[in-house]
Amino acid sequence: MALVEAVDGLFGVLDAGEIPAHTADWSNGLIAVMSSGALIVTGVSDGPVRVTVATSGGPPPTSPDRWNGWEEVIEVTVHAPTGRLHVQSLERGDVRDLPLLSTHGHGPYRLRLHARGRTLAPDKICDEPLEDYLLHLWPTGPPHATRILRASEEIERSLRTPAPPPGPDPHAPDARSALERERLLRGGNPPG
Repeated sequence: MALVEAVDGLFGVLDAGEIPAHTADWSNGLIAVMSSGALIVTGVSDGPVRVTVATSGGPPPTSPDRWNGWEEVIEVTVHAPTGRLHVQSLERGDVRDLPLLSTHGHGPYRLRLHARGRTLAPDKICDEPLEDYLLHLWPTGPPHATRILRASEEIERSLRTPAPPPGPDPHAPDARSALERERLLRGGNPPG
């Protein structure tokens, strides 16, 4: 177990530190899978959360009694193109007290994420950890669909409200020119 600093309501499971946020699927309200790694949505805006990780060669049992004490349990496929998947604070980088998650090298991994405490201090800045996360990863084959194993009201609400389609990456070289063209076509002034 380690303390991970949540920043702006997020911490990451990132491959080589890459955050391709423009590819994130925010539809379940807890974990946003990206083309590489994933972002985990915390309840607190900023502050420490407790994170425990486990890795294995195959899936852990899916017995619901193993989820007692957890408010949310979701399973997703995350990609590790370089095989350097780590838990990271978006401000402080790798959490050195937690091991490498992509134990079988590059490729897809299933991540079963357990969470509790996200409703205790929503959008607050906290000095003490109030939330717990357990991440269990194992290598997998082709990507599988997201599985909601235990849902909270927040996850149910997120699933009922479709996420908007991803827009262009504002940091991509050609995205800015596409945005400028769009503003000009609508009659707006080009950005200065």
